[in-house]
Amino acid sequence: MNTKDLALILLNTGESFFTSWAFMKAGNMEPGNLLTGVIFLLAFFLYRHISLRLSAKTFAYTRTARRCAIVLAAVYAMFYMLMDYRRYIATLTSRLYQIVVLSAVFVGFFICFYKLLLLLFSYSGDKKTLARFLYRLGGGGCPVPGHLCLYCFAGCLLCWLPYFLYQYPGVMTPDSINQLEQALGVIGYNNHHPFVHTMIFSLFYHAGYFLFGDMTAAVSLYTFFQMCFLAFSIYYLLKTLERYCVRPYILVIITLFYALVPYHAVFAVTVWKDIPFAAVVMLFGCSIFRMVMKQGPAEIGMFVFSGIMICLLRSNGWYGFLFCVPFLLYAYRRQAGRMFPAIAGIVLTAALVKYPVMNILHVTQPDLIESLSIPTQQIAAVLCNDRELDSEQRALVEHVIDTTYIKELYNPGFADNMKELVRAGDQAYLAAHKWEYFKLWAQLGMAYPADYLRAYIDQTCGYWYPDSFYLVAEGEGVSATKLGVSHKPLIRGPVVVKVKEIALKMGGMLPMYGLLWSMGVAFCFLLFCIANAFVRQEKEKLILYLPSFALYLTVMIATPVATDFRYVYFMVFSVPFYLMAALVEIGGCEKQRMKEADAADNVQEKNND
Repeated sequence: MNTKDLALILLNTGESFFTSWAFMKAGNMEPGNLLTGVIFLLAFFLYRHISLRLSAKTFAYTRTARRCAIVLAAVYAMFYMLMDYRRYIATLTSRLYQIVVLSAVFVGFFICFYKLLLLLFSYSGDKKTLARFLYRLGGGGCPVPGHLCLYCFAGCLLCWLPYFLYQYPGVMTPDSINQLEQALGVIGYNNHHPFVHTMIFSLFYHAGYFLFGDMTAAVSLYTFFQMCFLAFSIYYLLKTLERYCVRPYILVIITLFYALVPYHAVFAVTVWKDIPFAAVVMLFGCSIFRMVMKQGPAEIGMFVFSGIMICLLRSNGWYGFLFCVPFLLYAYRRQAGRMFPAIAGIVLTAALVKYPVMNILHVTQPDLIESLSIPTQQIAAVLCNDRELDSEQRALVEHVIDTTYIKELYNPGFADNMKELVRAGDQAYLAAHKWEYFKLWAQLGMAYPADYLRAYIDQTCGYWYPDSFYLVAEGEGVSATKLGVSHKPLIRGPVVVKVKEIALKMGGMLPMYGLLWSMGVAFCFLLFCIANAFVRQEKEKLILYLPSFALYLTVMIATPVATDFRYVYFMVFSVPFYLMAALVEIGGCEKQRMKEADAADNVQEKNND
């Protein structure tokens, strides 16, 4: 054994030690637990394997790959540290020991993620080997059946049908009932739940009532439309991947993700704006992916349609799209003649609907406090921690809210209590003195940054922390209402109920499968795909992830709930799109590349002979 090998073994031993320390703390294990030794050995042999592989795959250890791995590993490690650091040092009173333990745990997490990311980049960055693997995995030269994508569309609907029959006419929460009331004219129009989505619901409701003469059946027509629209977005994804010669077996596997993971079925029959919004986000990404190869009327038409719907189906969609506009203009600067009018058309159409049209129709806009969830929570955290405020600051607070019961009402992960407290006070004064309250927020943030940071973590953790637990797709039936719509299941019985219950609980019981139920994991995956574009030197792919990333940022700025799956369902729904966009070569065809690769191999073999 030479000196270099010995040094590498010692390095891997140290890395494994810190990794086992981090996992010991994360798993709440004692140092003498046998599993810490198991983790140490597993980490040691894994790191040895990674070191040997990277020495053979030098391209995977380029400066870009190392930088991406360093940044991403630090981000992933910080996710765990921000949420759990208090638990890691709960039994320690010495500040020095606390710093040592926290530093060791961070180093352990960082090393683990850094090594694993380099390993993954060594596969995802090897374009030729990866193309060959995907080609053979998908059935070699097996052609895609002509109607496979259509069969997948029908397969999704078929797998979702039992949920539709059980939840008939669909899952309707209080938000859904509010939109039904608007459609019936019981209350005035408001844009708290997007007006355009309410109008789409109203269109199908009134068409259904005209056809069937029954309110419940009328609602079911919209629900069935939503199922078809969601399935169509999946069909469009598969047809897009088919253009890139992705093989049929892979398309079927993607379909199974949508057809069999039960929260897709539950959301498909839930009357929420978040569901069609998720569909249009993926349609928008697929249209961009298609336009790499062809910018025909169909592709541009889908780009414009889905872009307008992104702006109108959720309030944050409008701000997310505006964030994307400069990047879209830059990306399509060489196709300005076609794409600039399309982008301008999206913005102008959405602005026309959101402002003049809604004003003419007297659509009430959401109140100011609705978009101030996080600042409200941060100021409330300062008050609940009994921090000192000067007389002017306290007067501003008490002019808007009654602070008597603020400690009882404050919930770190749920902003609605604080928003209702503001609504019960003098919100008009807040709206009239926005600058003064902005200064108050900034002053308290500079005075008590730890309180602000803790409040922000508590308010957003479910969207980035991979180990958050939350109920997904637990909605059922129709919320209490006197409008004449009720839950009338077409299939029922204890067996149906138990099967549904088990299906939804499996995500919280099975390892690996449970990753599909985590918003934090989905976000980490999105970050990996973005980094992978840099590693593969395919920066043109970044535009594919931009819409989802921009929309995610809007959630992180204004989320009212820390762990609501539907707010980022668009991101979870698009995970297969992210994966395939990361793996295929943009603008290329797998089959053609394989022919070229095989031809090059044959020439090389003849030259060697």
